Amino acid sequence: MTKKRDYEHEYNTYHKKPEQVKARASRNKARDLTAKEGRVKKGDGKEVDHHDSNPLNNARSNRRVLSRTANRKKGD
Repeated sequence: MTKKRDYEHEYNTYHKKPEQVKARASRNKARDLTAKEGRVKKGDGKEVDHHDSNPLNNARSNRRVLSRTANRKKGD
């Protein structure tokens, strides 16, 4: 029998940390910037990837659009 995930504990011990909040906000900003450029749209199945895997680096040259499948396969 598998143990159920404790989402509240997970949030409190990882997702709530200031550095994780900052990284998440920066990833959201990258998506917004790319959408404003017209490179992605809501519901298009695309994701914005950071070439250098640093979500805090939102330079245009560091952002690329990938399919969800390709981004998840990337294997950083």
